[in-house]
Amino acid sequence: MGTIVVIGGGELIELETLEIDREVVQLTQKAKPKALFIPTASSDAPGYCDTFSKVYGDILGCETSHLLLVSQTYTQDEITDLITAADLIYVGGGNTRKMLEIWKNTGVDTLLKEAYSSGTVLAGLSAGSICWFEYGHSDSEAFDDQGEWQYIKLAAMGILPGIHCPHYNEDIRVEDFTRMVKGGGLPGIAVDNNCAIIYKDNEYKVMSTREVAKAYRVIDSEQGVVVTEIEEHPNYRPLYELYGAL
Repeated sequence: MGTIVVIGGGELIELETLEIDREVVQLTQKAKPKALFIPTASSDAPGYCDTFSKVYGDILGCETSHLLLVSQTYTQDEITDLITAADLIYVGGGNTRKMLEIWKNTGVDTLLKEAYSSGTVLAGLSAGSICWFEYGHSDSEAFDDQGEWQYIKLAAMGILPGIHCPHYNEDIRVEDFTRMVKGGGLPGIAVDNNCAIIYKDNEYKVMSTREVAKAYRVIDSEQGVVVTEIEEHPNYRPLYELYGAL
């Protein structure tokens, strides 16, 4: 088991998740950790890279680097070296489906699983939170038969159990995630913007930077889909409590 910080959303550039980001850094237990940013989902947006370097480098004191799989070409050894050298790896938001396809084609998905097993702290928001679960509630280029945009159930890496919905407090995600969980046979984990769940070995903890930002357990039952707030505690709790009696 390892450590993954699942952030529901928030503007990194506006420092909306700064206390969560500070916790990500502290989880490495290093004085000046090496922090690798993977912005594949945003097509390696330069501004996003600059923001990460400012927050995790200038403010939080990390030695930052970037893995730019869309805009640059690497050898397999170079990709491996960047990932294995990192104390923490942060995955940015954007197009989740495109990101996962690129990761599969470059072997990055396998390397991230190995990094998790070796103790590297993994983190991310939006696409960078969906990717760690079995499935995600995603808005990546999805259209129905009538050409209308829709959310899709997207297969992800499967390190964490269940199906995950970031940005849970935006638009129609509450209703649509309920639809997706119903009859699906998987527990749902939903996280608002400015909130995170830290998965650490066999325990978890909820953190938020706004009082209204919450995390939720969304479970299909004989009584229908039940949504329960996952309470924020100062200490870690056993992981089985997060998913309840399934």
